[in-house]
Amino acid sequence: MRVLKTSAVLKVLLADGWMIVRQKGSHRQLKHPTKPGTVTLNGKPSSDIYGRELDSVQKQSGLEF
Repeated sequence: MRVLKTSAVLKVLLADGWMIVRQKGSHRQLKHPTKPGTVTLNGKPSSDIYGRELDSVQKQSGLEF
């Protein structure tokens, strides 16, 4: 099972052009200027993302981590 840090996933999303449009607590919502939909990323930058949560971020963003 792949395990990534929230900060690493956020760095990849920002490099691909996603922008943080809303944040409440540790939940960030990102939008892309040309891609449809939003990506929701939760957790502190030092927390791990894996399993279904990582799959959900990949599906929402269209990226592979």
